[in-house]
Amino acid sequence: MDVDREWFEKDYYRILGVSSDATAKEITSTYRKLARQLHPDANPGDEASEERFKQISAAYEVIGDVEKRKRYDEVRAMGPMAGGFGPGGPGAGGFQGADLGDLLGNLFGKRRAGRSRPTGPQRGVDLEAALTMPFHAAIAGATTAVQVTSDVRCPGCSGSGAAPGTVPRACGVCGGRGAVEEDQGFFSFSRPCSSCAGRGMVIESPCSACGGGGSVRRPREIKVKIPAGVRDGQRIRVKGRGGAGSNGGPDGDLFVRVHVEPHQTFGRTGDHLTVSVPVTLAEAALGAEVSVPTLEGDAVTIRLPAGTPSGKTLRVRKRGVKTDRSIGDLMVTVQVDVPADLTAGQRSALEAYASATPSPRKWEDGARPGEPTHA
Repeated sequence: MDVDREWFEKDYYRILGVSSDATAKEITSTYRKLARQLHPDANPGDEASEERFKQISAAYEVIGDVEKRKRYDEVRAMGPMAGGFGPGGPGAGGFQGADLGDLLGNLFGKRRAGRSRPTGPQRGVDLEAALTMPFHAAIAGATTAVQVTSDVRCPGCSGSGAAPGTVPRACGVCGGRGAVEEDQGFFSFSRPCSSCAGRGMVIESPCSACGGGGSVRRPREIKVKIPAGVRDGQRIRVKGRGGAGSNGGPDGDLFVRVHVEPHQTFGRTGDHLTVSVPVTLAEAALGAEVSVPTLEGDAVTIRLPAGTPSGKTLRVRKRGVKTDRSIGDLMVTVQVDVPADLTAGQRSALEAYASATPSPRKWEDGARPGEPTHA
């Protein structure tokens, strides 16, 4: 999106949470507070926080700069005039096909390069990769590797695009800007320089390995450190291991999407581990000490209170998922095991228990369901 057009559509004051007449100190203070809360390093894998961090950073880049803020306020003040420059707007017949940013840029005395082709250093693209991990490894954390195929900085020319022993030179036509401007009366328009194809630099002796492009496509194995307690679906960012930058720009990032295999015994809710433990009817009714497995391989003993119902969940503290910020608990759900096949002794004992136990169904004493019963 064109910069000036984007300014019309985005309220950076609202995004940052300050008023339009806020002081520079107030804007800086608010941004720093939000940046500490939302920074990706403080919220690993949290895509919502990462996106919000990008939004406030973009807002602060404009209204946190005195000159940019002044121009932003001027652009926003034009309001409905913006529609006059777009196709279908009131001025469509006179300016159809013109770049809104070029028009506004010259109105405010600022000439700008065309957007048909980016010039100067360009950041490489971000890459995505998928990684499947066993449940135990995801809880414990691990260093592993993923395979990606992408453009990488050419080893023959270190990304310059020029043959070894030579260097690119600044384009003599555009002066290294990558764009040339044409005056059209009150307005001026910019277009990519045809001499250097918009790059701003001219490579007289292209690198034979990459043909002057500065990058080559090849498969790579990238090591990834997976933090302890990673969750299913979480994205891990590996900075600088994405696609190669161009014209001296930085490389992009690699985002690894983690898929965690289910465990046959344990489940997970947040930072808590869950496990279902079968108990006998006698243990549930009379109370007992019950052995419970843990993910580490040992067992802990819990005290089952007398009269524990099936489905009751008990907590074993600090035996859940351990991360660099917290330790979860082990949530033990009791399930009363009802035997399908009884021995003669079991049947006799249960029949004696049944004859000595009144029915829990109160309506069987003659009262209708929902009516109060009387002793």
